[in-house]
Amino acid sequence: MWRASGQLFVHVARKRILSGPWDRPAAFMSTLLINQPQYAWLKELGLREENEGVYNGSWGGRGEVITTYCPANNEPIARVRQAVPAAYEKSMKISRQHWIIWNKIPAPKRGEIVRQIGDALREKIQVLGSLVSLEMGKILVEGVGEVQEYVDICDYAVGLSRMIGGPILPSERPGHALIEQWNPVGLVGIITAFNFPVAVYGWNNAIAMICGNACLWKGAPTTSLISVAVTKIIAKVLEDNKLPGAICSLTCGGADIGTAMAKDEQVNLLSFTGSTQVGKQVALMVQERFERSVLEFGGININITFEDADLSLVVPSALFAAVGTAGQRCTTARRLFLHESIHDEVVNRLTKAYAQIRVGNPWDANVLYGPLHTKQAVSMFLGAVEEAKKEGGTVVYGGKVMDRPGNYVEPTIVTGLDHSASIVHTETFAPILYVFKFKNEDEVFAWNNEVKQGLSSSIFTKDLGRIFRWLGPKGSDCGIVNVNIPTSGAEIGGAFGGEKHTGGGRESGSDAWKQYMRRSTCTINYSKDLPLAQGIKFQ
Repeated sequence: MWRASGQLFVHVARKRILSGPWDRPAAFMSTLLINQPQYAWLKELGLREENEGVYNGSWGGRGEVITTYCPANNEPIARVRQAVPAAYEKSMKISRQHWIIWNKIPAPKRGEIVRQIGDALREKIQVLGSLVSLEMGKILVEGVGEVQEYVDICDYAVGLSRMIGGPILPSERPGHALIEQWNPVGLVGIITAFNFPVAVYGWNNAIAMICGNACLWKGAPTTSLISVAVTKIIAKVLEDNKLPGAICSLTCGGADIGTAMAKDEQVNLLSFTGSTQVGKQVALMVQERFERSVLEFGGININITFEDADLSLVVPSALFAAVGTAGQRCTTARRLFLHESIHDEVVNRLTKAYAQIRVGNPWDANVLYGPLHTKQAVSMFLGAVEEAKKEGGTVVYGGKVMDRPGNYVEPTIVTGLDHSASIVHTETFAPILYVFKFKNEDEVFAWNNEVKQGLSSSIFTKDLGRIFRWLGPKGSDCGIVNVNIPTSGAEIGGAFGGEKHTGGGRESGSDAWKQYMRRSTCTINYSKDLPLAQGIKFQ
């Protein structure tokens, strides 16, 4: 499974082998990576030693200067000057002004601009994917794959730009037409997390643009260089087409900027990706002003394996879902429920598979597992492992920090906990998999649904009746409900999102475009009479 997944982008990843922080002489360790010769490729993205983190048609930034770090060794990469609230306010106003220009352009023409953005990303896919690997810490094929996801959603949006719209409905009144009209909401605020610093923005940006909206982006502070690099690519496309850059604005910043966006009545839709704790505050701020939000939080995601499952699918699926991106996907499998008749065999196979995971520098083509994003994430990992032990769990694999530079921890398997243990119901953004036994379908379906979040879930079985019960109203209550595949790795063509404490709303494909538009029901009388609905006579 891991090798097959990596092959998706191997032709891209091998176009050019870029040197990494592990290649440099010790004499350069104290300097910013961007100043070292082997990182000259960063300048292909327009990055410098100190970068401005505000863009609204021109670059600026008067806030705090932060340094971003490479998780593989905690060496500084470069610096970004953040936005102050006044800069956010200015960017918002300019974006609102230029939205009027953008929404007057026909949707298919907007699609052409998005197509050009996709092409510009294609040209930079290797170097931008390498930056994702350098600054976020995910392995190279995943970094390149994340840029590919943005490219894919641009392609999808181009076709969508000629298809969005509402139906013409039959009217009960003679000489009348009933039409659904869809219009852009206006300004879409986009707050993204560190774990998918390119793709999640792409989901929102490409669809919002073809719908006729302007976008205002705040990425995670720890991946600010990625935010700047992506915005520079988009800005060049807009400039080449003589369009205002503020159609896609950027305000790098922290909680103060995020709060301003959530409270701002000029932001017509706020898309937020992050933790449930912060997201709840964001949701309340947006709801207080009766505006829209698309909320994407985490999940206590589950893999359920029945006794009739094909174990040749189960083990690699569980491995990818639990360990991919070092357990830092919102769709990462946190729970593995195994039928009691196969529990020991699967745990044994999975433990052997964990022992064969190739750990190393994210840019190594043979590596499958890299570092956690920050030192704080390492501390959270250790805390969760200790809490699991206190609650009766047994660590059968991993559980420790690796003895190497960077934020590396051992991928971890824990058995022996009760399904209701508090640590099991607490999302830890790290590669910890809790394994349980179950007896029958009814109890394990109930255990899937007992957690507060409802993002991704998967069962492994050959029983068709069970499959359709799983997909039905008494089955999984998640937004993503899979069969015989991992919880991770969603395609862009489907709507992405979850239920309950995962937030709500959908991004990416299917009819998720409706989130970015407002709907009007229009009745047109083209007759010379005035009949009223429901046969009412008012004379």
